[in-house]
Amino acid sequence: MFKNPFSFSGRIRRTEYGLSYLIYIIILFSFIWATEGTGTVGSFIYVIVYLGLLWFLLAQAAKRCHDLGNSGFYLLIPFYFLWMLFAEGTYGPNRYGINPKHMGNDKEINEIGKPNADL
Repeated sequence: MFKNPFSFSGRIRRTEYGLSYLIYIIILFSFIWATEGTGTVGSFIYVIVYLGLLWFLLAQAAKRCHDLGNSGFYLLIPFYFLWMLFAEGTYGPNRYGINPKHMGNDKEINEIGKPNADL
Protein backbone atom coordinates (compact mmCIF):
# COMPACT_ATOMS: atom_id res chain seq x y z
CA MET A 1 0.00 0.00 0.00
CA PHE A 2 1.16 3.54 -0.82
CA LYS A 3 3.83 2.53 -3.32
CA ASN A 4 4.70 5.61 -5.39
CA PRO A 5 1.89 7.79 -3.98
CA PHE A 6 2.84 10.76 -6.19
CA SER A 7 2.92 8.76 -9.45
CA PHE A 8 0.03 8.83 -11.90
CA SER A 9 0.61 5.32 -13.29
CA GLY A 10 -0.72 2.01 -12.04
CA ARG A 11 -3.80 0.93 -10.12
CA ILE A 12 -4.89 1.12 -6.48
CA ARG A 13 -7.69 -0.44 -4.45
CA ARG A 14 -10.65 1.32 -2.85
CA THR A 15 -9.03 1.05 0.58
CA GLU A 16 -5.89 2.92 -0.46
CA TYR A 17 -7.95 5.58 -2.22
CA GLY A 18 -10.18 6.06 0.83
CA LEU A 19 -7.18 6.30 3.16
CA SER A 20 -5.54 8.77 0.79
CA TYR A 21 -8.63 10.95 0.90
CA LEU A 22 -8.69 10.84 4.72
CA ILE A 23 -4.98 11.72 4.92
CA TYR A 24 -5.58 14.64 2.56
CA ILE A 25 -8.44 15.99 4.67
CA ILE A 26 -6.63 15.58 8.00
CA ILE A 27 -3.41 17.25 6.81
CA LEU A 28 -5.30 20.01 5.01
CA PHE A 29 -7.37 21.00 8.03
CA SER A 30 -4.35 20.68 10.32
CA PHE A 31 -2.43 23.17 8.19
CA ILE A 32 -5.42 25.50 7.95
CA TRP A 33 -5.62 25.50 11.74
CA ALA A 34 -1.83 25.80 12.22
CA THR A 35 -1.35 28.68 9.77
CA GLU A 36 -4.37 30.68 10.86
CA GLY A 37 -3.32 34.21 11.72
CA THR A 38 0.38 33.67 10.95
CA GLY A 39 0.57 36.23 8.16
CA THR A 40 2.47 36.01 4.90
CA VAL A 41 4.97 33.33 5.93
CA GLY A 42 2.21 31.03 7.16
CA SER A 43 0.23 31.59 3.98
CA PHE A 44 3.28 30.77 1.86
CA ILE A 45 3.89 27.53 3.78
CA TYR A 46 0.20 26.66 3.48
CA VAL A 47 0.27 27.12 -0.32
CA ILE A 48 3.37 24.92 -0.67
CA VAL A 49 1.86 22.17 1.47
CA TYR A 50 -1.49 22.46 -0.31
CA LEU A 51 0.10 22.03 -3.74
CA GLY A 52 1.86 18.87 -2.54
CA LEU A 53 -1.37 17.52 -1.07
CA LEU A 54 -3.27 18.31 -4.25
CA TRP A 55 -0.67 16.48 -6.35
CA PHE A 56 -0.90 13.48 -3.96
CA LEU A 57 -4.71 13.36 -4.11
CA LEU A 58 -4.86 13.75 -7.91
CA ALA A 59 -2.26 11.00 -8.41
CA GLN A 60 -4.14 8.61 -6.11
CA ALA A 61 -7.46 9.45 -7.79
CA ALA A 62 -6.01 8.87 -11.27
CA LYS A 63 -4.74 5.45 -10.18
CA ARG A 64 -8.18 4.63 -8.79
CA CYS A 65 -9.70 5.62 -12.15
CA HIS A 66 -7.23 3.24 -13.77
CA ASP A 67 -8.42 0.43 -11.49
CA LEU A 68 -11.92 0.99 -12.84
CA GLY A 69 -10.56 0.82 -16.40
CA ASN A 70 -11.00 4.54 -17.05
CA SER A 71 -8.69 7.39 -17.94
CA GLY A 72 -7.69 9.91 -15.27
CA PHE A 73 -9.73 12.50 -17.16
CA TYR A 74 -12.82 10.94 -15.60
CA LEU A 75 -11.90 13.01 -12.54
CA LEU A 76 -13.45 15.97 -14.34
CA ILE A 77 -16.90 14.40 -13.91
CA PRO A 78 -18.63 15.98 -10.89
CA PHE A 79 -18.97 13.67 -7.90
CA TYR A 80 -17.06 10.86 -9.66
CA PHE A 81 -14.83 10.64 -6.59
CA LEU A 82 -17.81 9.16 -4.71
CA TRP A 83 -18.21 6.44 -7.34
CA MET A 84 -14.51 5.62 -6.99
CA LEU A 85 -14.95 5.04 -3.26
CA PHE A 86 -17.59 2.33 -3.73
CA ALA A 87 -17.15 0.76 -7.20
CA GLU A 88 -15.41 -2.59 -7.61
CA GLY A 89 -12.26 -2.49 -9.74
CA THR A 90 -11.79 -4.29 -13.04
CA TYR A 91 -11.22 -8.02 -12.62
CA GLY A 92 -7.81 -9.12 -13.83
CA PRO A 93 -5.27 -6.98 -15.64
CA ASN A 94 -6.31 -4.06 -17.79
CA ARG A 95 -4.36 -1.58 -19.95
CA TYR A 96 -3.19 0.30 -16.82
CA GLY A 97 -1.65 -2.66 -15.02
CA ILE A 98 -2.37 -5.77 -13.01
CA ASN A 99 -5.21 -6.06 -10.53
CA PRO A 100 -4.01 -4.77 -7.12
CA LYS A 101 -6.07 -7.50 -5.42
CA HIS A 102 -4.20 -10.08 -7.54
CA MET A 103 -7.50 -11.56 -8.71
CA GLY A 104 -7.46 -12.75 -12.29
CA ASN A 105 -3.78 -11.91 -12.84
CA ASP A 106 -2.70 -15.55 -13.11
CA LYS A 107 -4.53 -16.61 -16.27
CA GLU A 108 -1.43 -18.20 -17.84
CA ILE A 109 -0.75 -20.28 -14.71
CA ASN A 110 -4.34 -21.57 -14.64
CA GLU A 111 -3.96 -22.78 -18.24
CA ILE A 112 -1.02 -25.12 -17.45
CA GLY A 113 -1.97 -28.76 -17.90
CA LYS A 114 -5.11 -28.06 -19.90
CA PRO A 115 -5.35 -29.37 -23.46
CA ASN A 116 -4.49 -26.79 -26.08
CA ALA A 117 -7.56 -25.98 -28.18
CA ASP A 118 -5.39 -24.50 -30.95
CA LEU A 119 -4.03 -27.88 -32.09
